[in-house]
Amino acid sequence: MTSDKATTRRRYSADFKALVLGECDAPGASVAKVAMSHGINTNVVHGWRKLAREARSTSPAFSSEFVPVALPAMSTPPVVERSIEVELRRGAVTMKITWPSSATADFAAWTRELLQ
Repeated sequence: MTSDKATTRRRYSADFKALVLGECDAPGASVAKVAMSHGINTNVVHGWRKLAREARSTSPAFSSEFVPVALPAMSTPPVVERSIEVELRRGAVTMKITWPSSATADFAAWTRELLQ
């Protein structure tokens, strides 16, 4: 036997579910009375309550208040200045020169004078 009437599920918004669950949590409230006052089957409301309990038990508790966190002071690592190293050989004489890289223009001028 077939019916011309299509069965559809009723859908409820999250706000409506929260309203109903809030009324059920009131002291002395009966889940059946709250469900009937909204025209909902009691089993549906019990299912919502079960889902809400499961969600509370699995989700971590978050607080909206500010929690200060102390961070250690940032220590800047010492800056190691790179240097230019040159080794000159002339016959039996070897000379090793180290020049700071911050003074490259001075090193270039010194090298020009040396090579003239």
